[in-house]
Amino acid sequence: MESVNVESATNEERRGHANRKLGFKLLWIVAGSLLFAASLVPLYDVLCKITGLNGKTDGSATVAEMAVDESRSVKVEFTTSVMPGLGWNFYPKQPSVIVHPGKIETVVFEAKNITNEIVTGQAVPSVSPGQASVHLKKIECFCFQNQALNPGQTKEMPLRFYLSPDLPADIKVVTLSYAFFNAVKTEK
Repeated sequence: MESVNVESATNEERRGHANRKLGFKLLWIVAGSLLFAASLVPLYDVLCKITGLNGKTDGSATVAEMAVDESRSVKVEFTTSVMPGLGWNFYPKQPSVIVHPGKIETVVFEAKNITNEIVTGQAVPSVSPGQASVHLKKIECFCFQNQALNPGQTKEMPLRFYLSPDLPADIKVVTLSYAFFNAVKTEK
């Protein structure tokens, strides 16, 4: 009978050792998965910047001397959205413009704080079709920095941009979308 107890104790020890070993393996898998997932966001941003996928535009001003292509016209449409929690109305003053590639255009957007507190928002642009994003060059844009509005304040926000003349000829319509997110909440 004593050998049965020794044998069962040895089996329990082996099982406990195997369970601990399995637990460590699972912990490594979870940690590795989290690190992999965390590295995907920067890699995705780099890929989008290089290829122009997802319609992301860079957040810097660009000015270049170039000839205007008067033989082509491209319609640029503007869409806007305000994310929950911002408390703003936000829209373009004109829903679209017809532009000649290379010519600088100015359009105005309007934002109104409909809350009774100071609210700061950040605009995130997106361009469709995605391959047009590398050809849309912003000179002045409210998206370059956070925008703070006092309670009830209305603010006109200009956008100065151009489409580079090397925009593919098959692109006839470009949509520039802005989503405004709550950046910082400031108390009065």
